[in-house]
Amino acid sequence: MSNNKPTVVLVHGFWGGAAHWHNVIVELLRKGHTAIRAVELPLTSLADDAERTRKMVAQVQGPVLLVGHSYGGAVITQAGDMPNVVGLVYIAAFAPDAGESPGGITQEHPPVAVPNLAPDSDGYLWVIPEKYHESFCQDLSAEEGLVMGLTQKAPLASTFGDTITAPAWKKKPSWYQISSEDRMISPVNQERMSARLGAKKVITLAASHASLASQPQAVAALIDEAASAA
Repeated sequence: MSNNKPTVVLVHGFWGGAAHWHNVIVELLRKGHTAIRAVELPLTSLADDAERTRKMVAQVQGPVLLVGHSYGGAVITQAGDMPNVVGLVYIAAFAPDAGESPGGITQEHPPVAVPNLAPDSDGYLWVIPEKYHESFCQDLSAEEGLVMGLTQKAPLASTFGDTITAPAWKKKPSWYQISSEDRMISPVNQERMSARLGAKKVITLAASHASLASQPQAVAALIDEAASAA
């Protein structure tokens, strides 16, 4: 443990893996965090993803701060009721209430990039690789966007409809970062979800959905603040 801060457990979302946290991890290390973990989710169901997250949290001795990006917010909402979890940080993320699903929330205010999603014959849902840059990370270079699109980790489409049972944010302190230029989760939805959390702090970045890649300093600063407070 560093400076008595909790272990930071990072949870990725759809269309990327744990490596999406690369830039944030570098910034957290610079801030003196040495206890950092990043979960690699199967993206096969909310139950599977929450269980994978719980298993990693259970391996940590001492307090844990859960950080979720995108769909990872639904995962930490479902998995965050463990006794050693001391807080939840949402990065341009879903924060569903009981009975809500990421898909249901998305339909309330469909984001700009919905037409760029394409299912395949095996039931996986992809961002069309050539459309990934404009959809997911328009504030990164076109080259970075293409690489992210070609290396994306597609979820089973059915995962979108999986609902939360008992939202951890009703019991745990939370923090939220809104991406005002997000084309994957409508900023209107992000504002609504962050408002009902009763979050300790909400920040808004003029960022794409990939704020963890394009503005890692600001994202890491919020995580660091949450870690100190929790």
